[in-house]
Amino acid sequence: MATSSFLRNRYWVLRHGKSIPNEKGLIVSSLENGIRPEYQLASEGVEQAELAGKLFLKELKENDIPLENVRMCYSPFSRTRHTAEVVASTLNLPFEGPQCKVMEDLRERYFGPSFELLSHDKYTEIWAMDEKDPFTRPEGGESVDDVVSRLASAMATMESEYQGCTILVVSHGDPLQILQSILNAASKQMEPSCNDLASRIQAVRIPSILSQHRNFALLTGELRAVR
Repeated sequence: MATSSFLRNRYWVLRHGKSIPNEKGLIVSSLENGIRPEYQLASEGVEQAELAGKLFLKELKENDIPLENVRMCYSPFSRTRHTAEVVASTLNLPFEGPQCKVMEDLRERYFGPSFELLSHDKYTEIWAMDEKDPFTRPEGGESVDDVVSRLASAMATMESEYQGCTILVVSHGDPLQILQSILNAASKQMEPSCNDLASRIQAVRIPSILSQHRNFALLTGELRAVR
């Protein structure tokens, strides 16, 4: 199982299953649109979420981790909430219980009005911008570093509320790529001043790390241990 000495918990990430926007080839990134019920999982995405839940359960059993030590934190978007509900059912966890928590800071990256509800093909423009400068915002949207700010807040919340848990983070492509980028880099920080999560994350908020978040891309429904 994944763990790092500077973290109090073990983390796994899961990108939501294939959604109706995925099928339609649409960018749905605003919170207002993202929570609409018509943008939840497609039937294939439900199957992907069930498969991910079974795989996660297998990992838990192989590592002797009891279900009472599992927590699931998820984005409020319809597609992530739907994914989390399917996984909770597969794990036999009560979705409305204390082990499952919705966190707004895990929401999709907002790409701005110039991209909202337009074709997925426009993602290439965003990622080219990110590679050039991860501190540049798409007009009206979030930069990579903006997403880091709220992911750092989400991590701080999870680390303060839970200890010794295995946490499944259910979120979206860009936020999970960015989260993996910063945690991977933070785990390699050797500076004496970087002795806690916040200082480690702050130290890796640099272009050479943030611009390469696509190296950690996940497929829809893909489950991955954070190392």
